[in-house]
Amino acid sequence: MDLAPYRKHRRILTASLVGTAVEFYDFYIYGTAAALVFGPLFFPSESPSAQLMLSFMSFGLAFFARPVGAIVFGHYGDRIGRKSTLVASLMLMGVSTLLIAFLPTYEMVGWVAPLLLCILRFGQGFGLGGEWGGAALLAVENAPPGWRARFGMVPQLGAPVGFIAANGLFLLLGLWLSDTEFAAWGWRIPFLLSAVLVGLGLWVRLKIGETPDFAAALEADRPVGVPIGELLARHLLPTLAGTFAVVACFAIFYLSTSFALAHGTTTLGYPKEHFLLIQLGAILFMAAGIVFAGTWSDAASPQKVLTWGCGATVLVGFLFGPALASQSWGLIFAGLASALFVMGLVYGPLGAWLTGLFPVEVRYTGASMTFNAGGILGGAAAPIVAQALGDWRGTEAVGLYLALAGIVSWLGLLMVRRRG
Repeated sequence: MDLAPYRKHRRILTASLVGTAVEFYDFYIYGTAAALVFGPLFFPSESPSAQLMLSFMSFGLAFFARPVGAIVFGHYGDRIGRKSTLVASLMLMGVSTLLIAFLPTYEMVGWVAPLLLCILRFGQGFGLGGEWGGAALLAVENAPPGWRARFGMVPQLGAPVGFIAANGLFLLLGLWLSDTEFAAWGWRIPFLLSAVLVGLGLWVRLKIGETPDFAAALEADRPVGVPIGELLARHLLPTLAGTFAVVACFAIFYLSTSFALAHGTTTLGYPKEHFLLIQLGAILFMAAGIVFAGTWSDAASPQKVLTWGCGATVLVGFLFGPALASQSWGLIFAGLASALFVMGLVYGPLGAWLTGLFPVEVRYTGASMTFNAGGILGGAAAPIVAQALGDWRGTEAVGLYLALAGIVSWLGLLMVRRRG
């Protein structure tokens, strides 16, 4: 395999990978804490199920903040440049995450505790709204001919890296601390450590320059005055198509991580440390799927790989619930690993596919808006709907949401199939 393009652009690719890994670490530690401890710590004690549902609702709040962040950061990313916008999004995400470590609980201050938690969760989502689109553009707009998908997959690899760091830390804390100690103060440690990772991400990003595509567009013409207005007026079809197309990857990820962890360790009674270890192994299959999909996309097309991935999502949807409820660690691992590998197929090509839907003058806004609006449909609703399905028909039914998500994403791809 020719690695020369990677070596030549290693600083750019490192900036897109490290920054995304840091931001996803911040995002994942909230998801893990929401699954494990935030329910009883920050919400009224009506019932464990109600607390978990409220905790997942606070988790889902960030998905509604992400499109707002996409509009704001996309506006500046398309007008003043990719680099400075990416630095600002990382700082907002990092500060919001760090402050969660210092929050009082519901027992201490009552309703003020969930209010503050939700405000900071909104800040996390707002910052992440500008992150993925900018990181994808940083990679894709620097890619040599024939390498767009392989460069575009690099930011996606930040997702498993961030997940491994977050869940690995929670696993170690679970081994070192008792459940009482973890619930009392141990859960705050991952949020405190995020400050170190954010500093690393900023250091890397401040050393990069602007992308060639944006610099050339800025020389040729003035930036668009209101990118979101231009996007909706002239590029509505690809915006809708992109939004629907990303639903599957969000649904798979959050059902296989946050929901599976919460449901598995509460309703199904699996030991927390064992389940975290299973998830850490399964996430490696997601990384493998991303690399496979990026390579395949450059050989064929991102559209083709995404289409196959949507079909596989529907199939996995029918197998996911029974595997999770099997009480067999082998089957649980196989179910999670299969789902996350398929997620790589519907996630890895998005860097090249989504950015290819839009012209450079609205590309930051377009890629960010579609990715984050799709996150509301696929990500925010996933744990909540799955919890409701599990309460209604048992664990075997939760994967039906994945099958539906695969169909929705496939319909999105059909809307712009001639572009593939």
